Amino acid sequence: MIIKRANIRGYEDLMDIKIENGIFSEIGVGLDTTYEENVIEANGQLLLPPFVEPHIHLDTILTAGEPDWNKSGTLFEGIQRWSERKESLTHEDVKKRATKALKWQIAQGIQHVRTHVDVTDPELTALKAMLEVKEAFAPYVTLQIVAFPQEGILSYPNGEALLEEALQLGADVVGGIPHFEFTREYGVESMKKVFELAQKYDRLIDIHCDEIDDEQSRFVEVVAAEAHRTGMGEKVTASHTTAMHSYNDAYVSKLFRLLKLSNINFIANPLVNIHLQGRFDSYPKRRGITRVKEMLDDGLNVAFGHDDVFDPWYPLGTGNMLQVLQMGIHATHLMGYDDIVKSIDLITINSAKAMNIEDEYGIEEGKPANFVLLHAEDEFDAVRRQTPVRYSMRHGEVLAETKPAETSIRLSEEEDIDFRK
Repeated sequence: MIIKRANIRGYEDLMDIKIENGIFSEIGVGLDTTYEENVIEANGQLLLPPFVEPHIHLDTILTAGEPDWNKSGTLFEGIQRWSERKESLTHEDVKKRATKALKWQIAQGIQHVRTHVDVTDPELTALKAMLEVKEAFAPYVTLQIVAFPQEGILSYPNGEALLEEALQLGADVVGGIPHFEFTREYGVESMKKVFELAQKYDRLIDIHCDEIDDEQSRFVEVVAAEAHRTGMGEKVTASHTTAMHSYNDAYVSKLFRLLKLSNINFIANPLVNIHLQGRFDSYPKRRGITRVKEMLDDGLNVAFGHDDVFDPWYPLGTGNMLQVLQMGIHATHLMGYDDIVKSIDLITINSAKAMNIEDEYGIEEGKPANFVLLHAEDEFDAVRRQTPVRYSMRHGEVLAETKPAETSIRLSEEEDIDFRK
């Protein structure tokens, strides 16, 4: 197969890509197509590595309104609604919803997913179901499962043992939630246990860290210090870190030195952070999203995720990463032209780095032929028009195809409208 005349990031010319045995075998200008039966003409459209979803909860997904809607839209009513829904949670229920959501994601160009799964459940119902889903979807999606102790490691009965059992069953990543533990001391101790388990089982780490508006919630420094001490930095991710939004600048100046030394990753979830944070404020209301622009400017690795889709905490969404990016760049003042162009990294290569999948990710000769072809001229056009993924290809085979919508207006005469300049 050859893809002709694609706009690929990092190249000035429109490039051809040859795919053999599911691998990018050659990237160049004017490749010979004489003996190729399968040629796709890109016509200058944007070709990217697949979109990455680095933070989602597939075990709670598609449960909004069950048994009742979150009518206040707050985190606390969301927890209450989920607690009610959790009573009817079954193995097949989790598999059915996660399967449907993964198909939505695949249809929109996502091929790599990290999902957090609640393991504060004596039966580990959701985890066992998600391990089966992971196996079933292995040909189509790289799925990492985080053993997520939603109700704490030390603050939930037998929480530490359940977390370790989840890793023994096959969870890929150790999770934690230090700001939700009963005390700061519990939170600090829980982080030490997370790092011990990650080293014992050779796993990655992804912490729900400081997801609160309390400026005194400072567990990100604990995570970074442990990552620095153990040398695990690139394997460690701090998700949310919304409290950093409220830290004073003097503390942030000191903190950023440690963050850079630690080399950890950060994941913000703009849709949900904007929706749930700032709920105790009158005016001005805080945006409740971490310092994305400042961290990027300091060379830290930051990515965007959904967190929730159509569940008790977030009632909207279809799994479209361009929607996440759209909200994120508005909320974090990444609206300069160069910022918008570069922002596509937040849902592609930065996320791949956080998931530690860079060896198999990217448009490079010798890597798996996984990519998306967008109905867009370039990155700016894709973000502005929120363009669909024309093709999503995995190992050189079509995984998803979308036919662009056609719109016309009828004034003095019929005219097609495509929202291009």
